[in-house]
Amino acid sequence: MGREITRRRVLGAAATGLAWLALGGPLGCEPNQRARATASPTRAGQAWSFRSRPDLKPPVIEVTTQARNTAPGYVFCAPKNGPDEAGPGQDGCLILDNTGQPVWFRPVPEEMDVMDFKLQRYRDEQVLTWWEGVHTGYGQGEYVLTDGSYREVARVRAGNGYDGDHHEFQITPQDTALFDIYHKVPMDLSDLGLESDATVLDGIVQEVDIETGEVLFEWHSLDHVGFDESYVKPYDYFHINSIDVDSDGNLLVSSRTTSTVYKIDRETGEVIWRLGGKESDFEMGSGARTAYQHDARRQADGTITIFDNRNVNEDQQSRGIVLDLDEEAMTATLVREYTHPDEVLSATQGNVQVLPNGNVFVGWGSEPVLSEFSHDGRLLFSAAFPAEGESYRAFRFEWKGHPQDEPAIEAEAGDEEVTVYASWNGATEIATWQVLAGPSPGQLEEVAVAPRKGFETAIPVETTEAYVGVRAKDTLGKVLGTSRAVKPSEANPAQAFAASPSASG
Repeated sequence: MGREITRRRVLGAAATGLAWLALGGPLGCEPNQRARATASPTRAGQAWSFRSRPDLKPPVIEVTTQARNTAPGYVFCAPKNGPDEAGPGQDGCLILDNTGQPVWFRPVPEEMDVMDFKLQRYRDEQVLTWWEGVHTGYGQGEYVLTDGSYREVARVRAGNGYDGDHHEFQITPQDTALFDIYHKVPMDLSDLGLESDATVLDGIVQEVDIETGEVLFEWHSLDHVGFDESYVKPYDYFHINSIDVDSDGNLLVSSRTTSTVYKIDRETGEVIWRLGGKESDFEMGSGARTAYQHDARRQADGTITIFDNRNVNEDQQSRGIVLDLDEEAMTATLVREYTHPDEVLSATQGNVQVLPNGNVFVGWGSEPVLSEFSHDGRLLFSAAFPAEGESYRAFRFEWKGHPQDEPAIEAEAGDEEVTVYASWNGATEIATWQVLAGPSPGQLEEVAVAPRKGFETAIPVETTEAYVGVRAKDTLGKVLGTSRAVKPSEANPAQAFAASPSASG
């Protein structure tokens, strides 16, 4: 599907290098020690494997263009295997730093998918949100909201007997949720020369009150958009894939298979205008037309951003675009476009996010790439999933996570040395790990301090004590969390590379 993307195996020095830190003695004692800390190395095309968290196996995401002048924050994506379902690692919600190291990962069961993982606001607080469910061409699932400790605070379900689809979940300032639904409708299409017992997918927009679940608004494509507007047969003639609240409170709805963005009256449901497609109400300027697009968003400056998949059958490079709409003269003008130097062709999915500093983040959907650009289109950062993987959308957000659970620890004994493996899934403010050791879980003293290195930090410590533990500290030395005490296990040659991504995938 499209050209093969060239990947350069670039590993950040912070991900593999060694770092030394002078340490204080145990609980105020005078002698100083030094501890060496390393992070699990990465190999493109594999899954991570962590000694302290063997249950987590996200795919390795390789940084191919080192970050420079990027907006602050972490990368948010939801890796999933492509159509062959044969890629490495687990599917789930994933937060990454600029070196490709995981910060937080929440896998989903093998029979489920997760999509549209992002940061939103609910009740004036930051929340992580995503759709999870079963995906069979369209989604049948629910929408999850978690707080800064990764604790679920709400779960949104579609009303009126429907299942929520994965393409959109948008929280409004009124704490309502906008999302889409695909609903099968039996229909006689014999007058179109098709089956008399056909099934057509109705594209539905629903708005519900998150707290009560009350349905506040419902819109059906079959009531407002004809089959003749579509570029495909009626079965999936509308294929809704994004919903946004326009500056006047009405809705912008993107339909992939009509190549049109519709402005919908939020009170009556009537179509106010069509942007693009066969029946565009706008005169489309040079380069302004889209094909099979996703993610239409009104920006604060009045422009509209769209991820334009374009027609991959005609070898057209996908792009993120910015359009200026003159709603009096009814003209649409291309202001800017963002294309990848590897000429990415994305057949499905994708999104465009305008960041607070003016940079633009692009998720390339079915092509396993995510990128950040400067306002004027210079590539500032890019990363690649394993070839078999993809993410429906990708974003950058500033985020602070404070997990409710305790740090995870595993320890392996050697000759008068213990290697401690420490991690804390989702903790964003760890600066150092304090290693503790003693004859019992209640008698532990400091033996070393080491800088945090990636998701899992490996710390060799000279000790023969029976138990070890770790404390996570921030830059000011404040204790954020303490692990349980564990007995070091004997070194196992079969686990010699356990801190590296699994070769089996």
